[in-house]
Amino acid sequence: MAGGKLTPRQKMINLMYLVFIAMLALNMSKEVLSAFGILNTKIVDSNGITDTRNESSFQQLAQKAVDQPGQFGDKKAKVEKIRAISKEFNDYLEEIKTKVTKKFPKDKEGNYPCEQMDKSDEIDNMFYIGDKESPEAKKFLGYIQGYAGKIKAIGGSSIAESEMKKIEKRFATEAVYSEKAGAKLPWLDYNYHHFPLIASVTKLSQLQADIKATESDVMTGMFQSDLVAAASLTAYQPIVVPEKTAFFQGEAVKGKIILGKFDPTLVAKSVIVNGSSVKATAGQAEFSFGAGAVGEHDITGSFNFDENGKVISLPIKGNYVVVPRPNSATISADKMNVVYRGVVNPMTISFAGVSDNNVTASAPGMTKGSKPGKYEIRPGQGTELTINVTAKLPDGKPVSDKKTFRIKGIPGPTGTIRGEMGVVKGQKSSLQVSTVGAKLVDFDFEVGLDVVGFNLKVAGQPTVVVQGNKMNAQCLSVIAKAGRGDQVTISEIKTKLSGAGSYMLPRTAPVIFEIQ
Repeated sequence: MAGGKLTPRQKMINLMYLVFIAMLALNMSKEVLSAFGILNTKIVDSNGITDTRNESSFQQLAQKAVDQPGQFGDKKAKVEKIRAISKEFNDYLEEIKTKVTKKFPKDKEGNYPCEQMDKSDEIDNMFYIGDKESPEAKKFLGYIQGYAGKIKAIGGSSIAESEMKKIEKRFATEAVYSEKAGAKLPWLDYNYHHFPLIASVTKLSQLQADIKATESDVMTGMFQSDLVAAASLTAYQPIVVPEKTAFFQGEAVKGKIILGKFDPTLVAKSVIVNGSSVKATAGQAEFSFGAGAVGEHDITGSFNFDENGKVISLPIKGNYVVVPRPNSATISADKMNVVYRGVVNPMTISFAGVSDNNVTASAPGMTKGSKPGKYEIRPGQGTELTINVTAKLPDGKPVSDKKTFRIKGIPGPTGTIRGEMGVVKGQKSSLQVSTVGAKLVDFDFEVGLDVVGFNLKVAGQPTVVVQGNKMNAQCLSVIAKAGRGDQVTISEIKTKLSGAGSYMLPRTAPVIFEIQ
């Protein structure tokens, strides 16, 4: 293009070509400036959302500090200090943005005139005097370099080491290698010197985003540490629970040891036992009261806590037996304080101080078990069952007692597909070969259940009534027409106890299969 002797026409062509290239470069520059403006707007909008989320998280922490000061009071105080230095840093950056964009007011939609912000004079004049960093630049770098250290000093061990390293990296200002310069440049030069103003403003907005992300990470980390501590095995204590509250001389003492969670920082607002207030200490409460009359007594009450401005009551339920002399029977259900119709209910019946061969118990549907003191009951009709017990004391005198139990029917089961309840997801091919079943959720007895019929329904298609527990030909046809996302409802499930003849259970809850 530049070699040899050129004709006037060729010179004109070359000039037009150069102008064309310049115009292309100018257009590309405008596109880049606009892109920075769009990015800045998105960062600012995101910062507003993060501010709202951080405020909500802090309010939750503040409420927990009121409810449980021992556990959350110190963390709230630390977060308050971190939020204060974060606000100071953020406001300082906002002040810089306001100063350097004074000549470039935003439009009605809140956007900068990006294409006019292609010079670097405002930032260069603020951060440099000649080629040297100005006092304002040193102040700016001081804010960035000191922020992570202040966070660490305030948070201490409440902030995980891995999280602290992430924060330090986020606000690092080490020199950066420049491909263009072929050497390392100071962090400020690499990021702000001779950059278009809109690019520098966008980077300042990103720094504000980093501040807000740090606030969020610190609060999340503090809550997470509580969850980890709560899940740790060190938070549990073995608790001995005897099989019953009174044992005969020579009888094997049986029971179980369960793990209970103990939190030494959790103190109840109040504890009520049998109508009286008792003193609450760290994670527990001790009570003492008179034993009362002979017989079985309940221990009732509640642990009361403040949570989110409301009082949460955890019920206390227990019992004990007072036996001053062998003149009353101890009758207890091995499983529960009611008996269920349709199943064998194991019972333990004894008289204090009387051997098993001198004790007789009777009730409708009751049979003697193979071990001392063990009985089985199959309740019939009605709502109550009374067990009568007689015993022959060592002196030959007879004594008697009785106790009435409520009779309840077995609760309605929940339908299953592939052994799963609720909304089950899978392929049509899986549903077509699946068996419809039923489960008794949280029922104290192990019982077998047989499904003898059900209805299958897909929206827009007729209901199929099925005998048995497997898909028939009509079911397969209906399922084949179903599409991805369709829900197949299996309802009207008819369930009976295995080996219990015609004893049908109450209505079985439906199960839904969503086709994937």
